[in-house]
Amino acid sequence: MALSAQQIPRWFNSIKLISVITAPQLRQCSQRAGKTLLCGFSAQPQMSSDNFFLQWGFKTYRTSSMWSGCQSANSGRQESNSARSTLLPSVNEQSQKTQKTPNFDSELSLEGLDDLPPLSPLQPVSEEEAVQIIAAPPLPPVSFTLRDYVDHSETLQNLVLLDNEPLFPRRIKRNRIGLDLSKIEKQPDAANLLLRLDFEKDIKQILLFLKDLGIEDNQLGTFLTKNYAIFSEDLENLKTRVAYLQSKNFSKADIAQMVRKAPFLLSFSVERLDNRLGFFQKELQLTVKKTRDLVVRLPRLLTGSLEPVKENMKVYHLELGFKLNEIQHMITKIPKMLTANKRKLTETFDYVHNVMSIPHHVIVRFPQIFNTRLFKVKERHLFLTYLGRAQYDPAKPNYISLDKLVSMPDEIFCEEIAKASVRDFEKFLKTL
Repeated sequence: MALSAQQIPRWFNSIKLISVITAPQLRQCSQRAGKTLLCGFSAQPQMSSDNFFLQWGFKTYRTSSMWSGCQSANSGRQESNSARSTLLPSVNEQSQKTQKTPNFDSELSLEGLDDLPPLSPLQPVSEEEAVQIIAAPPLPPVSFTLRDYVDHSETLQNLVLLDNEPLFPRRIKRNRIGLDLSKIEKQPDAANLLLRLDFEKDIKQILLFLKDLGIEDNQLGTFLTKNYAIFSEDLENLKTRVAYLQSKNFSKADIAQMVRKAPFLLSFSVERLDNRLGFFQKELQLTVKKTRDLVVRLPRLLTGSLEPVKENMKVYHLELGFKLNEIQHMITKIPKMLTANKRKLTETFDYVHNVMSIPHHVIVRFPQIFNTRLFKVKERHLFLTYLGRAQYDPAKPNYISLDKLVSMPDEIFCEEIAKASVRDFEKFLKTL
């Protein structure tokens, strides 16, 4: 293990302290040619004092008392010259030890620094060392926005921007996922869920599953922003739900389209999906194929509330007077009629049927009228009435269908239907 950030300045400080050795003291230490300083490390008599000091200082970085030991050895040598002479080796011994002297470059390797004992967190530090310590900003315990956690969370970073290629296979492009954190953080439990998830273990496999399902890279952001809770789902459960839809003869393209339009679809259990399909087939008395086509075109029928559907079925039958087969025909052409606003339905029908005098069987042929803004129907009908062209009976000449009445842009409507200019139509609208 290499030196820590706090150990390196301490080692250099020890070198600075040793650098106050005077030249006579270095000469005295260097004259001890045969004295072993450390185990297996002898000094050369011909070596300069600077090189000797560097080798000696590097080998003694683990203790700060080596210089004091050198001083005590010098004082003992001054008291007994005879003892010092006995320590001097012969010329042969000196040459042998000189050959065993290690290379200075190899001794300066940092591998030997791994033997340093770890620093205690309670060990005092100097002011210079304290200034060099750079502390990371603390993680806020409570926050009203996920922005404070993005720098600390790899999960949030990768969900906002896919810029780490090793995390993803090549079939996922390096671009933005586009996860909208400003919308997710408004949900009570969304932040806690995402911050607890591990990207590699919990999220990556879900992204690959969605990719294989048919969700494009540029659609992941919208999907995950709406249904971030899919990360808490078990992958095997998701695969089981897809397998159930396939068993009901939904094609892969149909399933991909349904998941894109209704992101919560895969969060429903197999039992709930089966109950929803059974409800629409039984309530509307549709065939299996028509039921499948209905939910493919409007998959939120499987995920939304059933109360608006039940209420609208009563409105069409009891209040508006349509028969069951007429209701079936209209909803298979315009599935949104099952979830439309009740007030809008009644107001549109009242104007078309009672004011424009269009019978039920004509409305059934053009149910798009219920999906059009009422003021647009009023403006064009009043303009045709003003021109004397409001004729909606198919059995009479100059017949104008409801489809042409509401689907054409103003220029074509004025030219082909009203036989007037756009300026005349705009002038008429100012009189309303």
